[in-house]
Amino acid sequence: MTRLHYIGLLLASLLTAGCYTPQGGLMPSSTGALTYYSTAEEPKTIMILDMRNGENIFEVKIPIGKQLVIQFYAESGDDPVYTPDLMKYEVMDIGNWIGSLNNSITVPDAYSRRIDVFIRQGEKYEAPEPNRPLRTDEVGDRPAGWTPEGGKDDYRDDPVTTYDD
Repeated sequence: MTRLHYIGLLLASLLTAGCYTPQGGLMPSSTGALTYYSTAEEPKTIMILDMRNGENIFEVKIPIGKQLVIQFYAESGDDPVYTPDLMKYEVMDIGNWIGSLNNSITVPDAYSRRIDVFIRQGEKYEAPEPNRPLRTDEVGDRPAGWTPEGGKDDYRDDPVTTYDD
């Protein structure tokens, strides 16, 4: 095979596998994959709602440090009236641009579904205690038995009191 064949094969494999970024990937479109990141600052929950009856048909709390990739396929569902479309999805590590979507669910068509994005309450920052001991590397802060050359494991007179302070 020539170099041109390899380049064509590489491009074809990238286009079929899909590129997953919040911006839409290699060739963004309204029918492409949707990517939602969940970070410590913005932990996200994604919900898909059936607009005809208000039913929640899909919900996932994306773990922190992960991304949810969703792609809809029109007229691939199991019921041509209620759920005519197929949604494939996968939760993966943030930064994965390519991969397969191994999970699927049938969903209403594009005019009958809504994607809701919620930002959950994140972890609260607590300031450290002002009197906490800080680690230092000064010689005066090292234990009594410490030497640069090393020494006995137990430098106290009574091994029973080694951990008693």
